[in-house]
Amino acid sequence: MSESTVLVTQRGPVRTLTLNRPASLNSFTGEMHDRLLSELNAAADDPGVRCVVLTGAGRAFCAGQDLADPAVAVDPKAEGAAKDLGAMIERYYRPLALRLHSMPVPVVAAINGVAAGAGANLALNCDVALAARSAVLIQAFAKIGLIPDTGGTWLLPRLVGRAHALGLSLLGGKLPAAEAERLGLIWQCVDDETLQVQAQTLAERLSEMPTKALVATRNALDAAQLLDFDAALLQEQRLQRELGFSGDYREGVSAFTEKRSPRFTDR
Repeated sequence: MSESTVLVTQRGPVRTLTLNRPASLNSFTGEMHDRLLSELNAAADDPGVRCVVLTGAGRAFCAGQDLADPAVAVDPKAEGAAKDLGAMIERYYRPLALRLHSMPVPVVAAINGVAAGAGANLALNCDVALAARSAVLIQAFAKIGLIPDTGGTWLLPRLVGRAHALGLSLLGGKLPAAEAERLGLIWQCVDDETLQVQAQTLAERLSEMPTKALVATRNALDAAQLLDFDAALLQEQRLQRELGFSGDYREGVSAFTEKRSPRFTDR
C-alpha cells in the first residue's frame, strides 16, 4: 500500500499534518484533498487536540494544484475548456478554506519551502504562518490564465493592501519569505533549520492558551472586515458576553489574582 498523502503526528495537544507528495512538491490531487480535509475534521473533533500545525514533506510546502491530476488535466491538442474548474473549486478548495476558517483550534502553517498558487493561499488561510528563510510564496495563477483561489482574492488585499495584492497576483513573481514578513503576508520568517522547532514551540504555546477565546478572536477579526464600526462594537459585546461565562475566563482571573500560571481547558 502506498504511503499516505498526509502524514499525521501528535506531540501532546499539538497535531501536525504533513503534506506528503514530496516528488511532486506536495501539489494537490483529489486524493490529497480528501485526506487533508478528513484529517482536519478529525483534529477538529478530537478534544485532545488544542493546536494544529500544517507543513510539507521534502523541499516544498505545497506547489498548488497538480496539473496532471485527472480533475484538471487538459489535452493541449483539444479545443475549448476540457474541465469545469468551478466544479473542482466547489468540490475541493472551497470546503478546505472554509474548514480552516472554522477550526475550533488555532492552525499554524510551517512553510518549509515553495508555496505556490493554492499552496500559498492554503498557508495564508492558517491563523499564524511561519516560513523558512529559503521559502518563497508565488501567486502563480495568472501564468496559466486563472485568478487567485482558495480565498486568495479575499485574503491578499486584506493582508497587504490592493496595490501589493494586484502586483503579486498579476505578475506572479517569487516573493521571498523575508519580504513576505515585511509586507505582513506572514507572521514571521525564521532560519530554515529552526522552522519546525519554532512552529512546534509556537503551537505548544497556543495550546496552553484559552482556545475558545483564540478562535473567537480569529472569527471577530475576520467578520469585522465586513462590518461598520458600530456593528463591530456590537459583535465585541456579544462575544465578550459569551466568553465572560466561560470556564477559561474564571480560570484566567483566578490565576491572575492568585499569582499562578493558568490552566485553560475550554475548547
